[in-house]
Amino acid sequence: MELRHLRYFCVAAEEMHIHRAAERLGMAQPPLTQQIKALEAELGLKLFARAGRGVALTEAGRLFQAEAKSILEHVERATILARRVASGHVGRLRVGFTESASFSPVFTRTFAAFRAKWPGVELELEEAHTETQVERLRQGRLDAGFIRPPIPAGSPIQFEALASDAMMAAVPLGHRLARKKSTSLKELASERFVGYARRRGTGLSDAVIAACRRAGFEPRIVQQAPQLSSTINLVAASVGIAIVPARMRYVRPESVAFVKLSAVDLHAQLGIAYSLAERSNTVRNLVETALSFRAR
Repeated sequence: MELRHLRYFCVAAEEMHIHRAAERLGMAQPPLTQQIKALEAELGLKLFARAGRGVALTEAGRLFQAEAKSILEHVERATILARRVASGHVGRLRVGFTESASFSPVFTRTFAAFRAKWPGVELELEEAHTETQVERLRQGRLDAGFIRPPIPAGSPIQFEALASDAMMAAVPLGHRLARKKSTSLKELASERFVGYARRRGTGLSDAVIAACRRAGFEPRIVQQAPQLSSTINLVAASVGIAIVPARMRYVRPESVAFVKLSAVDLHAQLGIAYSLAERSNTVRNLVETALSFRAR
């Protein structure tokens, strides 16, 4: 039994006339009659009985009509849903983000625009370090992630840059550099540093350490913080200083001074990452939305 057999039967049952049903289906009457007889033979019962110039449903035919219509309606709903999923209008997205990414306008604008355009897509957001996100993308446990490079060489991950934020020195208000407009990395060589989120050569922390080494010193990290926001809190408590994205200057401005770094090309890049094997239109829609807000 095929779906077309059910469609033929339902149209004939609605018309109660084989000739009119055939015209509605755009086919000749004899083939339609043959298809209905074949369906009756497969079921082993009569669906129609003659009634004047037309036909009438048997008791079995009336029951079969109700079930056949239900099957066709389910198939139509499934078809519509499948097409909406394939087009990216319906589905579920698992998206990771670093804590610092949530401070970026491109991050907030992306999700506001995405939710407005594709309200049928369920978003599952998960905060995690860059390295954790890269691993989960590789494992298929995330669909996309807002991360800060560098990422491990050879990772099967596509990265699209979205924004670049200059790095600044965060110091307690009473610090000797607090009133300066700018400072160099070399001037920080003797300072105690608050580090953050360093794992295995990925993410923003390693870029900061590499820049200090290029400036001729190894930063003396006296405390590790799990997140950038807690780094700022530790700076406020005079545990040490930190080098953070300029976007963080909106955190604790009443107790922390943010000083520009001169003569150094040190930026916190933010981008969206996804697996090279990813072919989902839902992911593509998210990436294209993010790219529409890319800083120029």
